[in-house]
Amino acid sequence: MSDSAYLIPAALHRAELVISRSRFIATIAPAATPVDARAFIDAMRAEFPDATHNCWAFVAGPPGDTAQIGMSDAGEPHGTAGRPMLDVLLYSGIGEVAAVVTRYFGGVKLGTGGLVKAYGGAVQHALETLPTTRRVERTILAIQVGYTDVEALRRTIQECEGELLSERYEERVHYEVALPVDMLDRFSGLARDRTAGRAMLRRP
Repeated sequence: MSDSAYLIPAALHRAELVISRSRFIATIAPAATPVDARAFIDAMRAEFPDATHNCWAFVAGPPGDTAQIGMSDAGEPHGTAGRPMLDVLLYSGIGEVAAVVTRYFGGVKLGTGGLVKAYGGAVQHALETLPTTRRVERTILAIQVGYTDVEALRRTIQECEGELLSERYEERVHYEVALPVDMLDRFSGLARDRTAGRAMLRRP
């Protein structure tokens, strides 16, 4: 696996807990950017307009990265919902992720400690069954080779976890390939070695 790869949510996912008669519905979604996260949060508010609270948190970046994060207690006592939710997300090993915990109050007050445990626990409960996929930071490379080097180049693309985006056959063969960023040096060296320097590589 490429070192630049990390796990992200594969799709929207939901799990529910009932604690002292209150329902805590945790919904997890992919969020590559803060804009994505806020759109998801707005959608959850629209889906559960009658909820007592729709608390949220997001990490719009690699796992544990705090450059683009957000959280809200959404009317719960300060620090009892958004922060524990965010802490769970930051230490989950999953990136580009947003969570909304929807609460329907059941008539029994939980106290600040109980709320922290409930909101953090609801997110953790949902993460335990969250379907994930691998996200790899990639760069685009334009390649030209002669027809005799096509087989060697295709083998190199496969070995370096590249994705062939387009191919064009003219006097030479033109490829556009998406490569994991940390495979670029290895790919460049192998491609030149295997084609005796005939492969032409450039960033578009």
